[in-house]
Amino acid sequence: MVEGRWSIVVHGGARTIAHNRRAANRSGCAAAAQAGADILRRGGSAIEAVKVAVCILEDDPTFNAGSGSVGNAAGEIELDAGIMDGSTLAIGAVAAVSRIYNPVEVAAGMLDAAPILLVGAGAEAFARSRGLPLAATPLAPLPAADPGHDTVGCVALDQTGHFAAATSTGGLAGTMPGRVGDAPLPGCGFYAEDGIGGVSLSGDGEAIARTLLAARVMRALETKKATSAARAIFKPLERMQAEAGAIVIDAAGGIGLAHNSDHLAVAYAASDLKGVKTLLHQNELDEPDGQ
Repeated sequence: MVEGRWSIVVHGGARTIAHNRRAANRSGCAAAAQAGADILRRGGSAIEAVKVAVCILEDDPTFNAGSGSVGNAAGEIELDAGIMDGSTLAIGAVAAVSRIYNPVEVAAGMLDAAPILLVGAGAEAFARSRGLPLAATPLAPLPAADPGHDTVGCVALDQTGHFAAATSTGGLAGTMPGRVGDAPLPGCGFYAEDGIGGVSLSGDGEAIARTLLAARVMRALETKKATSAARAIFKPLERMQAEAGAIVIDAAGGIGLAHNSDHLAVAYAASDLKGVKTLLHQNELDEPDGQ
């Protein structure tokens, strides 16, 4: 990679985005990417950038994560999130939590803890031990929440050459209580490793987990650039008859994406680009401000 180069890309979920929701998806992703870019530009870490970016997406009810999460079959929300430090291969993840406002913040707090994944009450107890805020009662889904199955995420490369990736999801509407998808599972919904790159995914969680989709993209990144590596998702998804999307940064800081869903809301920025670019489909990557 070029010394001092940085890159960041975020996604708001692989799904069909109604026309009247497209502007909100663009602006929400742009805000998250801008916050992460500001951190990277001043020499901050990739981990801090992805954490802050995903927190912003969790706080935006446009997306199925955090405040915009959907209800399961019992009408309750159960949130999952995961984050990975590419320099140390440290992983933090939480699943099936219902009183944590920003699950990715708790996951980030676990990067220096012994467990990789905590679920339910255990994750909430960990959050309490770190002084992170918890709701007094379980959070409730918004009536207007988009019922789509999707996940928000971010990948970043900082000026020191370190990578990080993160994901967060509000789950699948109407699903069985206790269900955990790909979002908190490393090698499935996310992965990052210095010298290779990073990836974050969204889509049909069970299919992503069964095919270890993030691991396949990382393997492709060993020999391919970002967009070509992202396309490694297509054959496994075809076999599973499933939908998903991936955002990727390669070892040189190049940004790529691929999806077989109707849309994938994305925003990205880099040290060699002017401003934040947004798109809703992979075909817009060369013209990121197209409609």
